[in-house]
Amino acid sequence: MGSTMIEKILARKAGLPTVAVGDTIVVDVDMTVLIDLQFTMMWLQPNRIHDPDKLAIVMDHAVPAPSTKDAMGGSKARKFAAEFGITRFYDVGRHGICHQVIAEAGLARPGEILACTDSHTCAAGAFNTAARGLGPAEVVAIMCTGCTWFQVAPTIRYEFVGIKPKEVSGKDIFLHIANAYGDAANLNLEYGGPGLGTIPMHDRRTIATQGAEVSADFSTFEFDDTLRDYLDTRQVAGYVAAQPDSDANYLKIRKVDLGALEPYVARPGTVSRNGLPVRLLERQKIDQAFIGSCANGQLEDLEIAAEVLRGRTVAPGVRLLVTPASQAVYREAMRRGYLQDIADAGAVVTNSTCGACFGYHMGVVGPGEVCITSSTRNFTGRMGSTEADIFMASPATVAASAIAGYITDPRSVTA
Repeated sequence: MGSTMIEKILARKAGLPTVAVGDTIVVDVDMTVLIDLQFTMMWLQPNRIHDPDKLAIVMDHAVPAPSTKDAMGGSKARKFAAEFGITRFYDVGRHGICHQVIAEAGLARPGEILACTDSHTCAAGAFNTAARGLGPAEVVAIMCTGCTWFQVAPTIRYEFVGIKPKEVSGKDIFLHIANAYGDAANLNLEYGGPGLGTIPMHDRRTIATQGAEVSADFSTFEFDDTLRDYLDTRQVAGYVAAQPDSDANYLKIRKVDLGALEPYVARPGTVSRNGLPVRLLERQKIDQAFIGSCANGQLEDLEIAAEVLRGRTVAPGVRLLVTPASQAVYREAMRRGYLQDIADAGAVVTNSTCGACFGYHMGVVGPGEVCITSSTRNFTGRMGSTEADIFMASPATVAASAIAGYITDPRSVTA
């Protein structure tokens, strides 16, 4: 019996010919990423680190520092980077949401293992990487030893067929999958199939990121020409991609007909078995709309938002917040005029940070308010008050809803 993509990566990094479901293995980690909250909330100062070239620090969750506590964490991060000679330090000004920076800096490479102190580290699975978020203590252990352990989980494969419609985004694909199949706790997700080539990299990153919302261990895409071209433009080379064997052993294989999909929305509380096509949602007034996060703050997401908002105005009583995923995205979106179109429509463009997504700063919601977000999570209390309702949808749907004043199918605005 052959191996899945994740099984091949884990076996290679464990120095084993093969691994099987249920095996507990120790693997070498190729890249470990620390975030600012690691230094703010739970910092264990090491006496030594395994390899500074396999370590990066990204200031992202609370930047610029919104509190004295966060400012102190930043000081610790800067001191640590200087003391141990960590050159991959993305401080304020070079910063961004860590998963966006990981993509931009080529830190996630095909066939390798990446760990980070953030649950959405699975975002790097779009690059054929075995990427997983781990707790602060475990990340410190990896930083010191260069290795960690995993138990090999069963894999579900999603086979994409057909052609993705222009109006359907990676968020819509994920929300369809989450609604149709629910949680994937203690499972790996693998994505491929003949329709994969019609899904661009930014949509793959969204799908991979959202794997955390169904509790998957790893969320990994096949290597193909689209990924190769993406990496080539960023001078990422020397990797060994992992492809599944034709006789790989999957728990289940599920086909997703891309051509049959349409814009989706998830209702408040969870994405699992809690979504529906936007056109079927009863009229729902909103107070706030948010576009951003590691899931949907990419340059392409801002381009989509700008296209929907251009020449239009945000509805009275609605706050539209847009957060580019990194300083690099912010600068390029500014050069291309996307931020001008977004601001002219009445939106607020914020600094690149995780702030609003995890309900910390830059736009939390209050009791009784309704928010539609393209960010990563919609559970109770995620973006502020536990008495607020959070709906999740694509950037196009969020932008269209901000104009309408209620959640609406983006096709009704752009048609």
